[in-house]
Amino acid sequence: MSTPAALARLASLLADPARAAMAQALMAGEALTAGELARAASITPPTATAHLARLVDGGLVAVHAEGRHRFFRIADAAAAAALEGMMVAAHSPRAAWPHGRGLRDARTCWDHLAGRLGVALHAALVGQGVIRPSAGGWEATEAGEARLVALGVDLAGARRSPRFAADCMDWSERVPHLGGGLARALCAHCVAKGWVRRGGGEGLARRLATVTPEGARALRESLGVAWPFETALPT
Repeated sequence: MSTPAALARLASLLADPARAAMAQALMAGEALTAGELARAASITPPTATAHLARLVDGGLVAVHAEGRHRFFRIADAAAAAALEGMMVAAHSPRAAWPHGRGLRDARTCWDHLAGRLGVALHAALVGQGVIRPSAGGWEATEAGEARLVALGVDLAGARRSPRFAADCMDWSERVPHLGGGLARALCAHCVAKGWVRRGGGEGLARRLATVTPEGARALRESLGVAWPFETALPT
């Protein structure tokens, strides 16, 4: 269980808008340089470097050196879940969604799919009997495992994750989408197949995901995902 002091340290890491913006940009799942993160936060590179040092020291961000370059990424699944949870808490359910329909429809949450697409995928996996509840999360059923293997999803890689499948509270929808190794493997599969295209640009735009017409058909036929939604988005 976290202590009040540990919770306060986590909150202090995101108390600065620039650090919050950089953490939010990294939630797209990519490793970014200090310069890219500086642009995402609209600050100078030296200022970004100082903020990134705090995020690394606090355990939210990890750094990887490659030659003269240093790449920053979300430290691990626990850090990603903490950040997504804080985004949920920061967005009042009474407030209108301010970031555009596309980002609410489909986006990435670190290494897996989120938004209405992520929620629909989670619901389909449960409804189709692909996964069932287990201690601390979800497990694949025998029929579900065969279905995922036939689809080409990397189940062996998913099982190497600390958590195979677990709920991750969705920032915009305020109900869970699927996180963990299976969610990462499904996201990677969708991108590799061209069913989902990742966003570009800066800041939150990096998290945007777009379902292609082929992807909508494949997701519906292979996993029973009802997409696209026909109903209007609530505020």
